[in-house]
Amino acid sequence: MHLKKAAVILVAIWAAVALISCARDSERTKPDLEVSLVYLKNNIHGQKKFQGDTYSIRASYANWVGIYADHSIIPVNTPVEVGKYRQGFLLTATTDGIRIYFEYRSVNMQEMPVEDYIKLITSPDKVSLKHLSRIDQKGISDGKAYPGMSKEGVRIALGYPALHYTPSLNENVWTYWYDRFQTMTITFGENGKVKTIR
Repeated sequence: MHLKKAAVILVAIWAAVALISCARDSERTKPDLEVSLVYLKNNIHGQKKFQGDTYSIRASYANWVGIYADHSIIPVNTPVEVGKYRQGFLLTATTDGIRIYFEYRSVNMQEMPVEDYIKLITSPDKVSLKHLSRIDQKGISDGKAYPGMSKEGVRIALGYPALHYTPSLNENVWTYWYDRFQTMTITFGENGKVKTIR
């Protein structure tokens, strides 16, 4: 009889410890960002990282717009879910399940919180491109800047330039990063159209 009581007590203690442990684990893995379905307001440029037959994409607030071997462009209006990533945030394309690990450093973005940046590049609704010129639409489709493109067209094609080099979209010189080491400068004329790309 005493053995049965002891066994019941031990099982109850084990169950309580297991429940407490599970609760702690679930608290540790709760995402900081609420998972939500949104659409990209601009192309996302990144680099494919392969693991066997599958790959994910590494992207950055700096945009890494250089066309290189494993370069990838996730198009504007792609539906994505936003989630947690320790160095920024995670975007998962709902069309094909590709994960985009998005690096974000608020220090280079005038201390903009990551949540505000996510709102800047995503929307609950698709972006209309109908009002844009042919050259804008070509640049957006190609993920490139071309002479004659508008500021809006360049922003959608390449993303927002990092604020530590381009503090305002009202400036006539925007700086993007090809990769971690090289930059590309786009100069707009008085008419707000791309004049030079270097």
